[in-house]
Amino acid sequence: MSPNGTIDRRSLLKIGAGAAAIVAGPTPGWSAAGAPVKIGMLDPRTGTYAGNGGDEIRGATMAVDQLNKSGGILGRPVQLIVEDSQALPGPAVSKAQKLVNQDQVHFLMGAVSSAVAESVSQFAQQNKILYVDTGGHADDVTGTKCAWTTFRTCSTTWMVTSGDFGTLYKKFGKKWYFITPDYSFGHALHRDYVAQLKAAGGTSVGNALAPLGTTDFSSYLIRARAANPDLLICLCAGNDMVNLLKQAVQFGIDKKMTIGGALQDFEVLEALPKQALLGWWTMEWYWKQPNTPEVAPFVEAYKPYANGKVPTARSWLGFASAHAIAIAANNAKSLDTMKVVRAMEGLVLPPHVALQPGKCFYRAEDHQMIANMFPGYVPKNATYPDLFEVADIVPSGKIAKSAAQAGCKITYPS
Repeated sequence: MSPNGTIDRRSLLKIGAGAAAIVAGPTPGWSAAGAPVKIGMLDPRTGTYAGNGGDEIRGATMAVDQLNKSGGILGRPVQLIVEDSQALPGPAVSKAQKLVNQDQVHFLMGAVSSAVAESVSQFAQQNKILYVDTGGHADDVTGTKCAWTTFRTCSTTWMVTSGDFGTLYKKFGKKWYFITPDYSFGHALHRDYVAQLKAAGGTSVGNALAPLGTTDFSSYLIRARAANPDLLICLCAGNDMVNLLKQAVQFGIDKKMTIGGALQDFEVLEALPKQALLGWWTMEWYWKQPNTPEVAPFVEAYKPYANGKVPTARSWLGFASAHAIAIAANNAKSLDTMKVVRAMEGLVLPPHVALQPGKCFYRAEDHQMIANMFPGYVPKNATYPDLFEVADIVPSGKIAKSAAQAGCKITYPS
């Protein structure tokens, strides 16, 4: 931490499991501008999803730095206070209580785990505070469990599965076997894929449920091999996905069937050994895009925050969410949650924040971001940073369920 209270980039990279909350905030030049506007961020810095959480934090930190160079929120400096959610609902809600009651934050953001997003969303509604889910994808966050205080920047599991279902089905076959993380995110991905598979005339020949934090996938891979599918669908994430893909290659599964799935994180690909870099997946955002001129400057500006590495989709989710909160508050000319919520409904991200083609906006009916999916594959002999080849850019508006179809009916306090 630097003397003025802002976070040092090297400290951000090195900060460990036992550390206190990360605080990124205004420089001394803001001292006369009034009390800071505080954004509380709940993301994993430890555990299976620590890599994903770290990049979301870096993206949000970069956004706060930009905001503080351009007027902050309502002319006041912005401070980001980050707590380790551990990707677990209990600790996440406890940290949310601390952020609201002790740190007196004005807004909340964050999540990698869908279970965390669901729990924090409920907490935010009870406490009437705006919450932006950065990376918890389960459909019900903006579906059957939607809340007037909650917005989501990441996609739904329906969007992620729809983004590459057609390609996987047509290119590789109709018999699918699933290895699924045993919590809300995995269940939602599996449910959505199976619905599309059945509608197309395909067959699920099995589904192995793996607890979060599984390190030995051998029993699941043996069952997958015995089922002899056309396609092994891997739905894990974080360190679990790294272990699953490494072991799939060790078992020779990639020689017997195609491996693919829904959401893939750049952090996973970066952590894999060369022989396990494979598969067909969907990215939510990618650092190399054609015909989107704002992306290249963003990539270069981000590198100092990540020791020279390129941004990931998680980086963008943190970056865009923090900027969206600021834009809505400035448009509302208020920090009042209801006024900021109303300003976020229908909010279109400007090009330097959207960083992708087309219109990216928070749908008013359910507060879900409508952006793009980036289906594609890991190219042969991939090397960093070219670990993924975008095969198509699919506008989410073409594949997203409507708010009514998703089961969302937002009710507001009287």
